[in-house]
Amino acid sequence: MAITISDVSPRIQYTATSGQTSFSVPFEFFADSDLVVEKTAIATGLVTTLTLAANPSTALQYSVSGAGVTGGGSITLGGGATINDKYTITRNLPISRSTDFATTGTFPIESLNTELDKIIAMMQQQSVDINLSPRASSTTSTAFGLTFPELVANKILSVNSSGDGLLFSQEIGNYKGNWGTATPYVQRDLVKDTSNGNIYIINTAHTSSGSQPLSSNANSSYYDLIVDAASATSSASAAASSATAAASSATASASSATDAQTAQTAAELAETNAETAQTAAETARTGAETAETNAGISETNAASSASTASTQATNSANSASASATSASASATSATASANSATAAATSESNASTSASTATTQASNASTSASAAATSATNASNAQTAAETAQSAAETAQAAAEAAADNFDDTYLGAKASDPTVDNDGDALTAGDLYFNTTSNVLKYYDGSTWNSIEAVDTSGFATKGFATAMSIAL
Repeated sequence: MAITISDVSPRIQYTATSGQTSFSVPFEFFADSDLVVEKTAIATGLVTTLTLAANPSTALQYSVSGAGVTGGGSITLGGGATINDKYTITRNLPISRSTDFATTGTFPIESLNTELDKIIAMMQQQSVDINLSPRASSTTSTAFGLTFPELVANKILSVNSSGDGLLFSQEIGNYKGNWGTATPYVQRDLVKDTSNGNIYIINTAHTSSGSQPLSSNANSSYYDLIVDAASATSSASAAASSATAAASSATASASSATDAQTAQTAAELAETNAETAQTAAETARTGAETAETNAGISETNAASSASTASTQATNSANSASASATSASASATSATASANSATAAATSESNASTSASTATTQASNASTSASAAATSATNASNAQTAAETAQSAAETAQAAAEAAADNFDDTYLGAKASDPTVDNDGDALTAGDLYFNTTSNVLKYYDGSTWNSIEAVDTSGFATKGFATAMSIAL
């Protein structure tokens, strides 16, 4: 067959509409099998090569029309495409010659035309491959004849220091030690700012000038911070101070709690003593009232005895003049009456003494009741102080726990592999650190990936404060 090979690229790409089945092929091809159709799923990025079929039944199969026709043809899917999926159609002839011309006889002009067409088609295919590959500009003065170096594991392809060749360099950059003035630096060089311990990577080749810190250097835009040692040291110092303050607060809280417990115990004891004193006062008051009642009874008895003695004396005097025998009896009765009067006087004295004792006991009971009320007031005040101290202890403990948690969110401790969340299960943030126990390196998080901090001089880092903060975090 003789067709005209148009000056077009043998590659076309479409973004499908929802349910689309037909796609145009704007370049010539000789057979249905010369086409390769690939689908890139927009949702997953997965690339699938579709299957050629005479009667396609799914969206992963296709049929072809227009083979051997000038201007190309089309493909038809066996099912509707998913919206925004990519469909790439290319011509892929085998790089071979399928026809040989006889040395005698009629010359096959049609076969010659077909072979010439295929040669042009193959050249177009090579042009597509070239356009899909990186290449130097036609006006280059440094990349002409450039060769690719032998592969080196775990290294990054970069340009050499002369700018005329490729090489595989370190993963992060070349460590140049402490920053110095009048020093030529190239891209990916690493330097240390000795004024604060920060580590920077060079993003633009230049000869250094000015002074440190590099954050305010005249050429500060040439430096990108990768290790913020100054902030880490400050944070570690603050964390250590917070930890010390928290420990002191915890100790003071414990002491306050102990004092509060002691005060509460004393208050309870004072309250018990007050209740005991009040009971004793009530008992004394009851005794005084009983003694007073007994004194009244004794006084009544004494008055009755005195009246009886007087009546008997009168009767004896009247009887004396009547009879001598009666006189003797009366004398005896008088003696008895005198004894009764003496007993009555004694009872009256005892009653007076009992009344005085009852008055004293009542006074003592009143004093005890007053002391009990004072003790109860002191007990209430002590209990209030105890509750205040306990509240202060709980506040200090909460502050200590918050300080420890803040540091724990930045330094994640020692782990065997790169963590995906922080120690609280929250999302990682740029600047997070952890120590990889598998490779024995310190790593930092740049916002998307974990990076090793290698060959960094740590002599300028904090020692005691940083170690204290690390021990608390771990």
